Amino acid sequence: MWIIIAMMTSDDELVATADKIVKKLKTNRSAFALVALRDAMRQVNVNMLEKRHKKGYERYPVVKTEFDVWESEQEWGDS
Repeated sequence: MWIIIAMMTSDDELVATADKIVKKLKTNRSAFALVALRDAMRQVNVNMLEKRHKKGYERYPVVKTEFDVWESEQEWGDS
């Protein structure tokens, strides 16, 4: 594990809000910041994958009958 000391510029309101959350979670700023950073990186990855998925469907759109073969397999619980 690496120890990295990061200096960040932030506004007073953001720090005050973070401090309230940290207190409620019974953690500290550093641990909270690490979780927030991991969550943000995970979300960036999800966003990138969603864009890639969207581009794929734009490049190769679904044709009207593409999924008809599965209609007989669908179970909607109506019976």
